[in-house]
Amino acid sequence: MAETHAQRDADADEQRRFRSTLAMFATGVAVITAPRAQGAPVGITVASFNSVSLDPPLILFSVDRRCLSLDDLCATPRYAVNVLEASQQDLSNRFARANSGKWDGIGIAPEGSGQAVLLPDALATFECEPYARHDGGDHVIFIGCVVRHRARPDGRPLVFFGGRYRVLDETPAAA
Repeated sequence: MAETHAQRDADADEQRRFRSTLAMFATGVAVITAPRAQGAPVGITVASFNSVSLDPPLILFSVDRRCLSLDDLCATPRYAVNVLEASQQDLSNRFARANSGKWDGIGIAPEGSGQAVLLPDALATFECEPYARHDGGDHVIFIGCVVRHRARPDGRPLVFFGGRYRVLDETPAAA
């Protein structure tokens, strides 16, 4: 049975509503970086990052199957999750775009263990070795085993909520 134009519109409307509902969950913003065999490193912005396990130390993030860097990310022996600080919205926007000189003006010398590429001044970094990949519909779910991490406890995270960047208020929530 062929799908009608009305069914496609209804599906698109449902996807927009679903995305709007998901936007009610505040997330941090991270950039996944990885070396490439040739050319500039991989660099993609994600809001789907979280912990999985403490023993072993596992994290996960997901990448859209349409991402131009997906094959390179699947092939790399090491990648890093760079959690962005509130002042790094420009980096989030830069790495959210396809191609377009993402690394212009950013020192790309490998800094981490195993030649992981780390962004300068990130709030936190997690250097990972691939642990597992899973089908996630229109995304691929990456699970990484953390081999090294560091954090700057003095910073404030860049937050995404309701389709916009936000910065956390310094006022603690009531217990």
